Amino acid sequence: MTDPLSQVIRLLRPSAVFSKGISAAGRWAVRYAEFGQPGFCAMTEGRCRLAVAGEAPVVLEAGDFVLLPATPAFTMSGLEPAAPLRIDPTTAPPPDREMRFGRPDGPPDMRQFGGWFTFGAPEAGLLVALLPRMIHIRGVPRLAELVRLVGDEAAREDPGRDLILERLVEILLIEALRAAPSGAARPGLLNGLADPRLAIALRQMHEGIGQSWTVAELARDAGMSRSSFFDHFSRTVGVRPMEYLLAWRMAVARDLLRGGGLALDEVAMRVGYGSASTFSTAFSRHTGLPPGRFMRAAAA
Repeated sequence: MTDPLSQVIRLLRPSAVFSKGISAAGRWAVRYAEFGQPGFCAMTEGRCRLAVAGEAPVVLEAGDFVLLPATPAFTMSGLEPAAPLRIDPTTAPPPDREMRFGRPDGPPDMRQFGGWFTFGAPEAGLLVALLPRMIHIRGVPRLAELVRLVGDEAAREDPGRDLILERLVEILLIEALRAAPSGAARPGLLNGLADPRLAIALRQMHEGIGQSWTVAELARDAGMSRSSFFDHFSRTVGVRPMEYLLAWRMAVARDLLRGGGLALDEVAMRVGYGSASTFSTAFSRHTGLPPGRFMRAAAA
């Protein structure tokens, strides 16, 4: 059976870029500017406060895991007030050792391991918009272990390092997203997959991407009336059913075009278009580039 979540993550093509240890003691606070790349952290010792822009502040404890698919601006601090040190991750050089905040000597009050990675797909923003802004998970030790494995592998220079890191980050993302609490206030793909009826429709769209779906057919398979399905899908996922299907088709089409080796009519057929000309019109409207020019730019 098709797994939409795994397909989305595979298409995003995550790759590990940077990871680090962080510790702190005494009064401390750091304010990170908006970064845009996906970031993560695993708490290994103590507690701290995390305030992500647009989200309610949370207290992180040992064993907690946080994933920020697009890393907006955020503040991390101890539990006592302190003036924040401002950091711009787009310009700050990566440290070559564990980062320490607050009191420089003595045992730390808090220790965590975190980092960031990139999504290789140009359409990543489109898919990331369907993920939660912040995912906070408590009580899943295997996530902390996965982060530790990412850090260990990133520090090595052995053959096959990059491939192993890519696979580890894919696994980390899937584990984090499927462990994320369901029913979040913000609409998105996870909410849709958590709904048994909408999950049927989402799997149908992913599994039969080349089929000429209608809202009525998807509603029937989900066991709902057309109007109820349309409203429920739009509220839960955050986009209308046919918008989601179009976005997924275009994401897959870009991936196929980037890979090369397929004629335009074959790409069109695979993503549900009856002719290359119809596909070219839809692709140009959606991406701003005709397929041929997109392929040449990708090859260059």
